[in-house]
Amino acid sequence: MRIDSSSTAAAILPLVGGPANVTSVAHCMTRLRLGLADPSRADEEALRAVPGVLGVVVADDTYQVVLGPGVVTRVTAEFERLTTVDEPASRGAELKAAQRRRNATPLKSALRRLAAVFVPLIPALIGCGILAGLGGLLLNAGWLPGLTPALAAVASAFMALIAVFVGYNTAKEFGGTPILGGAVAAIVVYPGVAKVTAFGVTLAPGQGGVLGALAAALLATCVERWCRGRVPETLDVLLTPALTVLVAGLGTLYGLMYAAGAVSSAIGTAANWLLATTGPVAGLVLGGLFLPLVMLGLHQALIPIHTTLIEQQGHTALLPILAMAGAGQVGAAVAVYVRLRHDTSEHAYSSLRTTIRSALPAGLLGVGEPLIYGVSLPLGRPFLTACAGGAAGGAFVGFFAMLGDQVGATAIGPSGWALFPLLAGNRGLGATAAIYAGGLLTGYAVGFAATYAFGGVRAAAAAAHSS
Repeated sequence: MRIDSSSTAAAILPLVGGPANVTSVAHCMTRLRLGLADPSRADEEALRAVPGVLGVVVADDTYQVVLGPGVVTRVTAEFERLTTVDEPASRGAELKAAQRRRNATPLKSALRRLAAVFVPLIPALIGCGILAGLGGLLLNAGWLPGLTPALAAVASAFMALIAVFVGYNTAKEFGGTPILGGAVAAIVVYPGVAKVTAFGVTLAPGQGGVLGALAAALLATCVERWCRGRVPETLDVLLTPALTVLVAGLGTLYGLMYAAGAVSSAIGTAANWLLATTGPVAGLVLGGLFLPLVMLGLHQALIPIHTTLIEQQGHTALLPILAMAGAGQVGAAVAVYVRLRHDTSEHAYSSLRTTIRSALPAGLLGVGEPLIYGVSLPLGRPFLTACAGGAAGGAFVGFFAMLGDQVGATAIGPSGWALFPLLAGNRGLGATAAIYAGGLLTGYAVGFAATYAFGGVRAAAAAAHSS
C-alpha cells in the first residue's frame, strides 16, 4: 500500500511538538531525522501508531522516525513544507546545542560527519549498481548488443566521477565552499595526473579514490578558512579561491594521492585476504557483531570502506556478509511470534505479535529498525540470539568466499531480499545469488532456532510490558 506522504507528515508534526519544537529536518535511507528543542514533548507511542511509521529511535541529538526507503524522501519533503527550521527559536537552538555537546564524543562526531559525506551518494550508487548488473546480464546473454554500451556508460559515469561528489560533500560538511572542495577532489580523477611524477613515481588517474578525494577536500577547506581570515576583503573573491585550489591541489598531487592510494590498496588487499584465508571466522564475527555496531552507530565507519571496495573492485564483498545480521533478526522475530501465537491472555503478547506482523515485510527487505527497536532489543535475549543467526549466515557466505566463490554488492544501502538485484561475484549471477540466498536461509534458521530454544520469550515479553 502506497503511503500518503502529505498525510503522514501532517500526522507526525504535532506528535513531535509542532513546528516550534523542530530545529532541524533531514533524512537518511530509511529515517526522518529531526532535531527537537525539547524531545520530551514528542509522543513516541502515538508516533508508532501513525500509518506508515515503522518505528521510532532516539539517538544522540536526533529524534528519528523510521519510514523505510523511498517513503522517507517524500515524507521529508512534505514535512519541510510544514515546518520553518531556517530560523529556529533562540531557546530551541540553545537546547539543541547543549544536547549536542552532552552527547557528542570525538568518535561519534567523526562518524556522523563521515555519514553526512557518503550517505547522500547512496541513491546514485544503487541506481548505477542496478544498471551495471543489468548491463552485465545483457552482455553475458548476448542480448541487445546495441544497448549494452549505452547502459555501461550510464552506469559507470557516476563511479568515474564519484571523487568530485565526495569532495563537494566534504567541503560542505566541514565548513568550506562546496564547489572548491569538488574542484580540488576532481584532480584525483583527472587523466592529466598521469603526466605528474614525484619521488620517482608517476601518478595514476583515480589513485587514492574516494579517500584521496576526502583528504583533498579537507585540505582545501583548511586552506580556504585560513585565507578567509587573512586576505583583504577587496581581494578575497580573487585570491582565496585561487590559493585554495593551488595549495590544496599541489598538496593532493604531491602527497595525499600517494598516501590515500596506499591506504586504499591496503583496504582492498586486507578484505580479500581476510575472506580468502579466514572466510567462515571473518563472516561469523562480521555477521554477529553488525547489529551491535548499528546500535552504537559505529557501522557508519564502514561506509568509506564499502565505497572504496566498490570503486576498486566493482563490488564490496563485506556488505552481503553484514546483511546476514538482518536475516538473524528476521528469524528471531518469527520465533517470538510462533512462541506467542497461541497465548491470547496477555495484552503484551498480542501487542508484540501485531508489531512483528507489521514489521516483518520491512525486515525481509532489509529495513531492520522496526524489528530491532520494537521486538528484539526490548526483549533482551532475542537480540543476542538474532546476532547468533547473523553470525551463522555470515559464516556461510564467508565459507564460500574462502573457497573462491566471492559474493559482492555493487552498491550500499539495501540488504535482505532487496540486495539481490545488486549482487555481483566471480562465479556468475546464478551461483552468487544461490550463495547469498543460502546465507539468508541459514541466518533465518539459526536465528529462529536459537530464539525459540533460548530466547526466554514469554518472560521477556511480560517483563518488557510491566516496565
